[in-house]
Order: sequence, then C-alpha cells, then structure tokens
Amino acid sequence: MKLTSKGRFAVTSLVDMAINSSGNKPVSLSEISERQNISSAFLEQIFSSLKKNGIVRSIRGPSGGYIFAKDPSFIMIYDVINAIDEELKITRCNGEGSSCFSSNRKTKCCTHNLWSNLTNHISFFLNSISIQDVSNNRYDPIFKVNKGNDYVNHSSTNN
Repeated sequence: MKLTSKGRFAVTSLVDMAINSSGNKPVSLSEISERQNISSAFLEQIFSSLKKNGIVRSIRGPSGGYIFAKDPSFIMIYDVINAIDEELKITRCNGEGSSCFSSNRKTKCCTHNLWSNLTNHISFFLNSISIQDVSNNRYDPIFKVNKGNDYVNHSSTNN
C-alpha cells in the first residue's frame, strides 16, 4: 500500500472544510491552501476528482468555492481515498489469477495471505471513520501499543 501525498492531502483538505465551513457557505481552495500549506494547483486536481466522485460540489461566483455533496458524517475516509484513485493494496499481486509475481508463475507468495489480510484491516478501519469523526477527533484506534510494546485490543479495554 502506498498512500501518496494526494491521498493524505485529500483527507486533510476535507477535514479542514468540515472544521472551517459554517452552514452551507462554500470554502475556497485558496483558504484551504493557506491554512494547510498545500499548493492551490494540487488542490484543484484533488477537488476535480472529489467533485467527479460526488464527495464535493462547486459553487461559482465571487463568494464561491466548495461544499460537501453530502453530510461529512457519511463521507468515509475509504471513499475519499477511492475517489482520488489511490490503491490500498499491500500485496504484489498483479490482479490477474493468483500470482503475486510479475513472471509467469501461477502461485501466491508465501506471505500473500498476511498482506491480503492487512489490506482488509486497513480498508475496514478507513471505512469505519468519517470526515466528521476526524474533524471532531472522535475515533479510537482498534489497537493501541502499551508501554511494554504489546498490542492491546482497544475494544476490550476499559477506558
């Protein structure tokens, strides 16, 4: 899995919108650019994909900008990553047959299932958190590391 700057900036800019939008007032890309130190040209590319995929809508005019196409509590991080064509896949599979290698071999690598399951966990995690959750800092990690470097299932601990 390789989450690029484009994916991180897409999520960051939408969280910025959720935090800084009041009512249905559009947020301009220049405002997001200034607050988040992201190039306006790069934001234009990102928002073009987000608009095409129904995440945001554009409003024209002197006080124009972008608004959410739907409530941010229904826009999942996974949907944002998909909207900008990021790939959440850790395996080296080419997507054809069951081969993990680019050669003509037709077998999976010995760690294929490990990486495939990790991809599924990441996808599940990102599909369980909305833009609104992030803007309100209202989510907990599924697992957390305690001081002994052991992983603890967060859902089974009492906070």
